[in-house]
Amino acid sequence: MKHVDIYTDGACRGNPGRGGWGAVLVYQGIEKELSGGEKETTNNRMELTAAIEALSALREPCEVTLTSDSKYLTDAITKGWALSWRARGWKKGDKSPALNPDLWERLLNLLEIHSVTFVWVKGHDGHPYNERCDKLATAFADSL
Repeated sequence: MKHVDIYTDGACRGNPGRGGWGAVLVYQGIEKELSGGEKETTNNRMELTAAIEALSALREPCEVTLTSDSKYLTDAITKGWALSWRARGWKKGDKSPALNPDLWERLLNLLEIHSVTFVWVKGHDGHPYNERCDKLATAFADSL
């Protein structure tokens, strides 16, 4: 299986507000940038969308290290929360609705195709790819 490093970030101008997401995929030293956004969204939706769009860009099942500064994204996967929410009909442990079930469902489906390890990094702390993804995300949000 090919190994791809993916770096993602989401941004929002207002929350909710104009949002953008950015991703950089790295395979054997070759880099591909992706970005997009929505006129009315939230930061968490953009964080999830960045991961979804990056994984969707892969043409075959891959081994992936996905690095993000979003605890919402990384914790929900690594701690099993998203799978539990889905198993309970998109309800959290306290019976309140889980937010963004449409995006979580898409992401969980992609995780059945790819072998993904999630890594959290502190945002705005000088990580070169995280900073680059932030620039992609904020530039797209600003363009809306």
